[in-house]
Amino acid sequence: MHQRPFQQVDVFTATPYRGNPLAVVLDGSGLSTEAMQAYTNWTNLSEATFLLPPTAEGRAAGADYRVRIFCPGRELPFAGHPTLGSCHAWLKAGGQPQVAGQVVQECGVGLVTLRQDGDRLAFAAPPLIKNGPLAEDDVALIARGLGVARSDILHHAWCDNGPNWRGVMLASSAQVLALKPDASLLGQLDVGVVGPRGKVGVIGSTDADGIAFEVRAFFPGNNGLAEDPVTGSLNAALAQWLIGAGLAPAQYVASQGTCLGRAGRVFVEQDGGTIWVGGSSVTCMAGEVLL
Repeated sequence: MHQRPFQQVDVFTATPYRGNPLAVVLDGSGLSTEAMQAYTNWTNLSEATFLLPPTAEGRAAGADYRVRIFCPGRELPFAGHPTLGSCHAWLKAGGQPQVAGQVVQECGVGLVTLRQDGDRLAFAAPPLIKNGPLAEDDVALIARGLGVARSDILHHAWCDNGPNWRGVMLASSAQVLALKPDASLLGQLDVGVVGPRGKVGVIGSTDADGIAFEVRAFFPGNNGLAEDPVTGSLNAALAQWLIGAGLAPAQYVASQGTCLGRAGRVFVEQDGGTIWVGGSSVTCMAGEVLL
């Protein structure tokens, strides 16, 4: 075992402890998959990441660093808040991108480009692996699991970009915040729920804080159904679905984590053919970890 540099980062917030935390081991060299998984499980966080040099192929394609992303019980090919948090930590530790203002991350889905916008980082939403409407049986099951009528689900779509998200839209943020899902019904599904915070039915409408949507993310956890504080992969897929379907404007802000006492803010912008998903990050702890 060796002492390795470490940061614990709060993502999708500029205020410590109001976003989604991430453990970042800045030097994962020589660690086995089993060691990475065991450490992730020990942190009791939703994800931990391990930074490594790019592969030869990745470096040739422009990668600045490589990251392996773990959640309790498994490795993930991609996840949004670990992408932003890992990049934040890499830069804070002195990482220098090959192209100023742009960082290229190598991970399980390949290369992911991030751009710097002041204090915020944003990643280019990866292509959807599966899209289009959900099967009606799935929609009916999700409605029962969320405790709403089938007619309350106004729109639905696959939002699979690595994590196997199923997305549904309700009529309002109040409905989203009031949900009390049934773990026995939803326990095997990754479900993202979105509802407008502005004027219902008016695309681009926002509330007094400039927020367009409220988002919640439910997924199978170690003890049944879990809820994620702020979810980059889901928000990326939701943005591709909602903007593509004309249900959201090309630029908006989403809120997530309200029911968990957080205040996550996700900034979405379509620039040409790319959708960028970003937010602020803040380092809450820094030091060394024995691994």
